[in-house]
Amino acid sequence: MGRRGKNKGRPVSGWLVLDKPWDFGSTEAVSKIKWLFKAEKAGHAGTLDPLASGMLPIALGDATKTVPYVMDGRKVYEFTVAWGEERNTDDLEGTVAQQSDARPDRAAIEAILPSYTGVIEQVPPAFSAVKIGGERAYDMARDGEVVEIPAREVEIHRITLVGCPDADHAVFEVECGKGTYVRALARDFGRELGCFGHVSGLRRTMVAPFSEDAMVPLADLIALEEIEDEAERLAALDAYLVPAGEALGMLPRIDVSEDQAHRIRMGNPIILRGRDAPVATDDACAFARGALLAIGEVADGEFRPRRVFKG
Repeated sequence: MGRRGKNKGRPVSGWLVLDKPWDFGSTEAVSKIKWLFKAEKAGHAGTLDPLASGMLPIALGDATKTVPYVMDGRKVYEFTVAWGEERNTDDLEGTVAQQSDARPDRAAIEAILPSYTGVIEQVPPAFSAVKIGGERAYDMARDGEVVEIPAREVEIHRITLVGCPDADHAVFEVECGKGTYVRALARDFGRELGCFGHVSGLRRTMVAPFSEDAMVPLADLIALEEIEDEAERLAALDAYLVPAGEALGMLPRIDVSEDQAHRIRMGNPIILRGRDAPVATDDACAFARGALLAIGEVADGEFRPRRVFKG
């Protein structure tokens, strides 16, 4: 008898906008979703710390080809800073590194926020996934090494002081670009205000283009395990998926005919006609019958596919 091939899972495709619970790692969440959906492959767009909750967009199957575009999207976080202690991880998980009895008032906090808006220089936390000489910073920090990470540019589109529930805490909302560390903001706020600080609560509410109302709690998905019929259970899970094309709203869109779609599926370029055809661009997406067909470039009056979707 011939050897049976390993079960690679279903070729299901789409985005699941997961509401990740607190104390649950991003990698753990992706593995759980991949298992629930019996998916062939899965990936996520932007890690959330285990102590953070909220939006973790997870791509299944062919939708993983769109992950880089979602990774580049704006993100919104709600976070609480606890004043009086700076911790080595810049959040509740770490040990206390510096302390202060000073506490800032609302006026002092609001006065520093403009300097954290726009393109700013930020030093990532020592306990982060940044690579230094091929090693992750958090691995070096856990081994007791002194971690020196150079500052990098990040973009803060807006930051708002939501409230001060008591003298020891302040709640903020920030909309930011790729690579921003909220824990580093808390650390830097505390240092500038002379009182030290760390993140005591963090929730991500948006990863563009997905909005908060698209989030699905993990508990709702796990509850579907009670459905005994596998086909019925998987259909109920698939109902939560967002089509891959909805992740590419930032790209020029080209709607193609069936003849053009056939050429694209074969990896061939198509000629673009009409005044509505996009001008030269490195990234555009082609749709056939309303479904995402390919991502490619537009040059010399042609759409040239780079990544073709199975559909």
